[in-house]
Order: sequence, then C-alpha cells, then structure tokens
Amino acid sequence: MGTTTVNISATQVKDLREKTGAPMMDCKQALTEAKGDMEQAVVILRKKGVSVAAKKATRVTSEGAVTSYIHAGGKIGVLVEVNCESDFVARTDDFKELVHDIAMHIAASDPKFVRKEDVTKADFDREKDIYIAQAVASGKPQNIAEKMVAGKMEKFYEEVCLLEQPFIKDQTVSIAQLIAAKIGKLGENISVRRFARFKVGDAGETVASTKPTEQKAE
Repeated sequence: MGTTTVNISATQVKDLREKTGAPMMDCKQALTEAKGDMEQAVVILRKKGVSVAAKKATRVTSEGAVTSYIHAGGKIGVLVEVNCESDFVARTDDFKELVHDIAMHIAASDPKFVRKEDVTKADFDREKDIYIAQAVASGKPQNIAEKMVAGKMEKFYEEVCLLEQPFIKDQTVSIAQLIAAKIGKLGENISVRRFARFKVGDAGETVASTKPTEQKAE
C-alpha cells in the first residue's frame, strides 16, 4: 500500500525539476505516476508540455524578445525573435534562457526554415525529386520509390526546420518539445517568429521567418 508515493523523495523531485524546469508539483506528480522512474517521469512531463502547448497554440503572442548570439570567436552570429503573450513572461529568466538556447542552437545547427509549413514548394519539390531519382537508380520501382520518399522527407524536415531539429544540448528533445516544456511551465503560448544567421566568409546568410497562424486572445 502507498508504494507509488512513499518512495518519492524531495531529492528526486528536485533532480527532476533541475532536469526539466517543470514546476515542483508537476515533478512530484510525474514521479508518482512513474513510480519513481526518473526517465519515465521526464517522458510524462514532456507529454504534458506538448498537450498544454497544443491548447495554447492559437493564443496571441505579441510580446517577447530579440536576442543575439555570437559564436566561434565572432565567426558566426545569430539574431532570433521569440514571442510570448506577456511582457511579464518575456522578462523571466526561464524565457530568457529559452531564447538564448534557441539562438545558440541556430548558430550550431544552421536551420533554413522555422517550421515544416515554411518550406517552400521549390525546396520541397527539389528534395523530393532527388530522393525519387536516388531510389529509382538503386533499382526500386517508381511506386515503391515514391513511398520511400515520405520517410526521406521527414528526415529532410529534421535537417532544415528549426522546430524539428534535435536540440544540441539534449538530442532526445526537439526544439518544438523544448518550447512546449516552457509553455507548460510558464503557462503562455511561445513561438519563434524569425531568425537570421550570418557566417564570416559565406556568400549569403540564412534568414527565415514564419507567418503567424490565426491567433486569438483569451
């Protein structure tokens, strides 16, 4: 009796909070549900964060911050705008940490778009044609080749879309999941509006933005 709660110590709750940034009560509930299994508790908190994020996805994000990040001795520079719902949240350490982490990630991973929806038709078609040609060249029938492309395109999105990329500081979490966790903690919708990345010696720069989805005040 009571085995699901007796073994949850304050130290476990503290460790989970430090690992995920989730509120103390949420950490305790997740550990209780996971019967003390730390990794399972992390999964539970991530799912909760994604669920909360989905519910808040249409809420207006008109506040936020623009942050810069300079890397590699001044060789790479990033500007990123991340939005939230209130100036209060924009000034919190949690939000500032998130924006800094996203800027650092962009410097390291060089995404080309913010979301899947932002990939241009020309870029999508070009990649799709390349994958189909590769599959056909390997001897696959056209219909099989086209089925194989679906999986290839998901990998393509992961490579070029910021929200789909694995976070450089924790490869088990995507940038979308990182943001979702903060939404769950801060209680406000958060979205990446745009970013620019410059590298010394490159002929061009990466500039990406996303048109806001239909949002409403609540």
